[in-house]
Amino acid sequence: MEIFDLTVYQLKEMMEKGTITAREITSVVLARIRQFDADIRAYVTVTEEDALAAAQEVDQRRKDGEKLPPLAGIPLGLKDNICTKGVRTTCSSHMLDNFIPPYNATVVEKLNKCGAVLTGKLNMDEFAMGSTTEFSAFFPTHNPWDLERVPGGSSGGPAAAVAAGEAIYALGSDTGGSARQPASFCGIVGMKPTYGLISRSGVVPFASSLDQVGTLTKDVRDCALVLNAIAGHDPKDNASAAVDIPDYTTFLTGNIKGKKIGVPKEQLGDRLDPRVADVFKKALDKLEELGAVVDECSFPHAASAVPAYHIIAPAEASSNLARFDGVRYGYRAVPDDGKEYDLLEMYMKTRGEGFGPEVKRRIMMGTYVLSSGCYEKFYLKALKVRTLIRNEYQRLFQDYDVLVTPTSPYLPFRLGDEVDDPLELYHSDSYTIPVNMAGLPAISLPCGFAEGLPVGMQLIAPAFAEGRILQVAHAFEQNTPYHQQRPPLKEKKGSES
Repeated sequence: MEIFDLTVYQLKEMMEKGTITAREITSVVLARIRQFDADIRAYVTVTEEDALAAAQEVDQRRKDGEKLPPLAGIPLGLKDNICTKGVRTTCSSHMLDNFIPPYNATVVEKLNKCGAVLTGKLNMDEFAMGSTTEFSAFFPTHNPWDLERVPGGSSGGPAAAVAAGEAIYALGSDTGGSARQPASFCGIVGMKPTYGLISRSGVVPFASSLDQVGTLTKDVRDCALVLNAIAGHDPKDNASAAVDIPDYTTFLTGNIKGKKIGVPKEQLGDRLDPRVADVFKKALDKLEELGAVVDECSFPHAASAVPAYHIIAPAEASSNLARFDGVRYGYRAVPDDGKEYDLLEMYMKTRGEGFGPEVKRRIMMGTYVLSSGCYEKFYLKALKVRTLIRNEYQRLFQDYDVLVTPTSPYLPFRLGDEVDDPLELYHSDSYTIPVNMAGLPAISLPCGFAEGLPVGMQLIAPAFAEGRILQVAHAFEQNTPYHQQRPPLKEKKGSES
């Protein structure tokens, strides 16, 4: 494999042996970005000079005999809603086109302490609202497996970058599947940890009771290594959980004999593409072959998760996005004729011009369900459905160690096919949304291919049982070839080399 195709731990071992330097790795990844990102468009901002300087510093520390953490010198990309001091953070929105944060998100501070090398900020659906990355205000991102298809969303830029070798790993965010669904579409590993395990301080909020930082990596061991680095309590995040953080790599035993795995039958309904269903069935057979006990189970409120989510999430978004008003920071509308807007005109023009169509749609939905006369009719009922979903998961985990579903009912869409059908797009997250509603951990990993496109399998565990899904995912991964397959990228005529 090429350098850009290797994993975090493989590159770490090479650096420790002295066969390669952090600067050499970073240079290879930056060259890969120059070669292919004109076609893939994963990056909003590339930080080439800063990346090379950070890599050089890591090399010097290693030369001085310092023992460095596993992520030291490894190039990563960050979803562009994670604040980076001195580096533009746009949320892929015109509203924040030129916003440069004066501080780092907590996860960035933790990665900096590990000696991580940031190659840049990655494209996303505007303010993380979308499932294809076509709702970026700047440009759509393309799937490395087929450049005519979407990479998923909203963390489509991070997933595409990792799959294409334009980053060794990446961080995204996951509100309803935004790390796992693009991981599935791009053939990599994506994890949404338990709500509160990773600090969200410095991550631009979408829906605060659902948002969680997610990891995107080439394999499960890399996922565990990244989780080791960024998990933990943070007093700056009032939802951060004060729990002990284990070494997640210790769960990668390869043994799942006797593990009880439940398959919710309600999530294998009419919307599931038969091609995805066929790959998923073979994955279940492999889990049984490895010694797991796989049984069908019932999750009656699965169908209620999507409509309830699309009441709760827009309601929280309408509140969170009220801060973008043209007064304190971000975009401000200015009249063409040199006159002054009054305050209300300035608000309306700024928000009308600064936000894209999907963001406006969700703000309108959220404001409506919170309005007088609608709060109890919609929002309060959605909260009750959320409680029912949590209770059902608790019931299921009395009988099963983990639950398993496809990550998405669909294969990656063709660009433009679904962008005008929001209801169909909302259902692309129908298997991932319930997990966010309950605040549970889940992981998506490659489980096969259909017509040359990757298919993901989702494993779900009780709160703070990340080790359990890492154990099952790693055992499956080590006995299948899918995590080793890379997109057959070919340079387009006229692309920079």
